[in-house]
Amino acid sequence: MAAASQAVLNGRPARPVLGVLASGLQNAGIGWGRTAVPDSDQDSSIVNRCLMGDEVAWEDLVKIHTRRVYAICYRFTGSDTEAQDLTQDVFVRVFKSIRSFRSGEGSFVVWLTRLTRNLLIDHYRRTKPDRATDSIEDQLPMLEEKTAVSARTDALLAGREAGEVLQAALGKLSPELRETVILRDLEELEYREIAQALNVPEGTVKSRLNRGRAELARILRRQKVAV
Repeated sequence: MAAASQAVLNGRPARPVLGVLASGLQNAGIGWGRTAVPDSDQDSSIVNRCLMGDEVAWEDLVKIHTRRVYAICYRFTGSDTEAQDLTQDVFVRVFKSIRSFRSGEGSFVVWLTRLTRNLLIDHYRRTKPDRATDSIEDQLPMLEEKTAVSARTDALLAGREAGEVLQAALGKLSPELRETVILRDLEELEYREIAQALNVPEGTVKSRLNRGRAELARILRRQKVAV
């Protein structure tokens, strides 16, 4: 049995794959545009090769998706250290559960985004135990649905300083609103894909997006950032 395949069964990524992941994290950086969406056919081919024990395929999978996973983790946590740790946790979980991916049920990007999202929520609840007792959704302030901001949030600001302002503002949103804004306005996933990743109806995605954009605009206005 190939080393990578054995690593999956043992719940550990093969050593060469860890090296690729570490290199990818060093070069990930964080930009405020979208990360490229890989070709779904290419993903399916790579996943099939992974399941056959092809170690090079594991390396390819990590190379292609490290930046996307890191970007989501960073935008959610606002911490480079946490984002790097969480990205590694995501790929360890991928190695353990990739056999559960079914190409006929959606794209690998959606599957990976859902896995990343679940890990982030687990992390949030673990680090914020006072917020875990009740539904986070129940704690959200009710915002008027009509105040949705139509412009993409990352197009409102430019430059490093502005990116830091936006990251800080994102950090003030509730997890449900934050993840929806990140996936739609920064990662540019379709509503259908976001609904699949979050396991909620498309109407809920649109509602959360409107509320998230409105809240984000309100926070930025408080900081006297023109929107």
